[in-house]
Amino acid sequence: MALLCCTMLVLLYVFGSASATVLAGMDYGGVPLWINRLLGEPSVLSLQGRMDRAWFRTNNPQACPEQCDCPIQWPTALYCDHRVLADVPDSLPERTQYLFLQGNNISSLSSLFLANITGLRWLILDHNQLQSDTLDQSVLQNQTKLRYFFANHNHLRSVPSTLPAGLKQLRLSYNQISIISPGTFQKLHNLTLLLLQGNRLQTITERDLKGLVRMNLLDLSGNLFLSVPRHLPPSVQQLYLSNNALSGLDEESFQGFLQLKYLRLSHCGLKSHDIPPQAFNISSLVELDLSNNKLTTVPTVPTSLQYLYLEANEIQGFNVTSFCREVGPLSYSRMKILRLDGNKMTYQQLPPDWVFCLRVLESIYV
Repeated sequence: MALLCCTMLVLLYVFGSASATVLAGMDYGGVPLWINRLLGEPSVLSLQGRMDRAWFRTNNPQACPEQCDCPIQWPTALYCDHRVLADVPDSLPERTQYLFLQGNNISSLSSLFLANITGLRWLILDHNQLQSDTLDQSVLQNQTKLRYFFANHNHLRSVPSTLPAGLKQLRLSYNQISIISPGTFQKLHNLTLLLLQGNRLQTITERDLKGLVRMNLLDLSGNLFLSVPRHLPPSVQQLYLSNNALSGLDEESFQGFLQLKYLRLSHCGLKSHDIPPQAFNISSLVELDLSNNKLTTVPTVPTSLQYLYLEANEIQGFNVTSFCREVGPLSYSRMKILRLDGNKMTYQQLPPDWVFCLRVLESIYV
């Protein structure tokens, strides 16, 4: 129980005392953060409007930049967020491990701003004005303990090329990134989460993501891909490709993913005739999102699939063979949730034998 209390998932929610301006910079790329209290990790919610700054100054004897808050309960954290800062505050304390700078107007980073800090673990720069040509590429190179680097909602045109090898999460969503320099991730063997949604990527070459041997979650939604990119890390378990104008899939689109569990392909303009029968022949797949496309039939999916989202398509019929190639005592679909609402069919159109195939189904929406 103690461990459960110390390690918690922080969900970002609207609370009465927080302003809309502060909340706008608190999505962290759309993926919640796990906080390990045993490691002394601080709150990821802004302190703006929640705690009295004068109280911090009175009760914390440690040095703290005038533009920041340094709560005594998290002595290694600096909250300099949502201050309309044009530059990073000078003389950051050497003790700094968690630096919150989101929601400012910072447009550049020099190699000197972290000169006296050696133990930085988190650097949060979401919702600023960072640009690739004013970002010193060596600024993070010597931060060997850095684990999280977030720069969502900036103006970057390329992925920073000199990132520390110990990095675990890199969140660069909603920038203007169109280039990943070959070799950028060559040494990032510990990276497990990469958010690149909402950028301008059109293709990924063989060397672009090479080195990501532990990648778990890869979000490429909302880019300019016309087909599923090749050369993605085979270790990926969660692959998000929604909001790309995909011309179709082929039988090799997702081959090579040995552990793929969650696949999102909503809002991609996919049509039934562009999806071959073996496209989703992935035995590890647990969840598949094909909502908001132009499908007219239910695609063939593996019997191991548990969650299938097909809402808001143009589906007119339901074929049991899409879920079960045969039905028997041990031959049935493991489907738990099936969404077919927002299509061109009714519950009465379901074939009478669907219950034998989908025998463990918990919810169906038609």
